[in-house]
Amino acid sequence: MIDQSDPSKIYTSDDVARIAGVSQSTVSRVFAGSANVSEKKRKKVMEIAEKLGYQPNAIARGLSTRKTKMIGIVVRNFRNPFYPEVLAKFYSRFAAMGYHLIFINSDNEEIQENEIAQLTDYHVEGVIITDALLSSPAARRLSRRKIPVILFNRYVDDAGCSAVYCDNYLAGRQIATYLVELGHTSFVFIAGPMDTSTTIDRKKGFEEVLAERDIHKLIIEKGDYTFESGFRSAQELMAHAIKPDCIFCANDITALGAIEAIRSMGLCIPDDISIVGFDDIAMAGWPSYSLTTWQQPIEKMVESAIEVLLNEINGEAGTPKTVIVKGHLVIRNSVKSKRNS
Repeated sequence: MIDQSDPSKIYTSDDVARIAGVSQSTVSRVFAGSANVSEKKRKKVMEIAEKLGYQPNAIARGLSTRKTKMIGIVVRNFRNPFYPEVLAKFYSRFAAMGYHLIFINSDNEEIQENEIAQLTDYHVEGVIITDALLSSPAARRLSRRKIPVILFNRYVDDAGCSAVYCDNYLAGRQIATYLVELGHTSFVFIAGPMDTSTTIDRKKGFEEVLAERDIHKLIIEKGDYTFESGFRSAQELMAHAIKPDCIFCANDITALGAIEAIRSMGLCIPDDISIVGFDDIAMAGWPSYSLTTWQQPIEKMVESAIEVLLNEINGEAGTPKTVIVKGHLVIRNSVKSKRNS
């Protein structure tokens, strides 16, 4: 008999088994989708479970099967609109495959061991790290537990794990080429953190093209991929008597900050200065910004990261794999040709 006098009571698999007149292992096999249960028993278990409101614990079930269907995703910079869009796509794709996501918002540039402990406590099968660095102790902890790690949108030399990222070097070259061919001659690059692969490669590609064209008017401003750093850098730059022709910002949110600063000084974009961003976040396409930018192919990057991770989880991968995806330039109204001016 089912006692429903206490609606707050939480029923267990033992309760389902007792009321259904079967063993607890039979209940487990039913919810695991095992074929080794008669249709009569399966139907009885499901009926009782529904009446009791019983749902199996995903973690407990995972510990018994060694498959928790849980993936950890570590993000540091939630303020960058690029990453919520990325996380939404990861969630959608993993959910469609029956996986659950555990999000960790890291407070440090380098992920700490205690943050990894939060993931191992949930027995995740794999980890995706988006915009933070993996510390050596944290890497060892994951390695000991044989938990594969994928770096997303960046790489670290000799990290010993797979990586999926956009070809930032190529992007830097093509952005510089585009600006030079429009007649720009003095340039600013508002960078992100200088020790990240994204900043290093975008800067390298951009600088190389200018050097090849014998252009040496390049100012490097240190930023941190935030609206505030773009605003502050642009204000300082535009206060000088001699102003640059154009600014290449290491990401879109930095570019939006630069645009707002320039407008606050009574200047116009692109008439007074051209601006280029990177990422192609949704706001870049708003009419009030109409930002020329480099579009990272998020769909393809997410699909590639999931494919690589699942291959490693399933033991189908050998050495760490690197996947480099090409993006493309999206031309809007924030850049003006200097050829006829």
